[in-house]
Amino acid sequence: MNKKPNVIVNVEPTYLEDHSDPSENTYLWAYKVKITNNSKSSVKLISRHWKIFDSNGSHREVKGQGVVGEQPVLEPGDEFEYTSGTPLKTNSGIMSGSYQMQDLQGKIFDVNIPPFSLDIPDQKRNLN
Repeated sequence: MNKKPNVIVNVEPTYLEDHSDPSENTYLWAYKVKITNNSKSSVKLISRHWKIFDSNGSHREVKGQGVVGEQPVLEPGDEFEYTSGTPLKTNSGIMSGSYQMQDLQGKIFDVNIPPFSLDIPDQKRNLN
């Protein structure tokens, strides 16, 4: 029985104060994603599925092919990095999700993206 390839996802969010307008309830974050293929075979990122929650409990889901217009293939030991962003209507929130990936044999598998918080530095958290 084949075991799922070992693919690790790390995310580093950054609050974009210059692109946010608290008086309009508009808060913007960038997040830098690093995907590392720690398995012994190549994998291809097929699609993404994000779950984005604000501190009022509102949420939305984002699904689509690839990431930043690409469907990268990661050879064993390779890393792929990209930066994207998301707006919120509150000053804090949480994101999580998954990538659908494919191995060389054509087998599709999911890689979970652990939850990470979107917080303004030095500000009280307001999650419900």
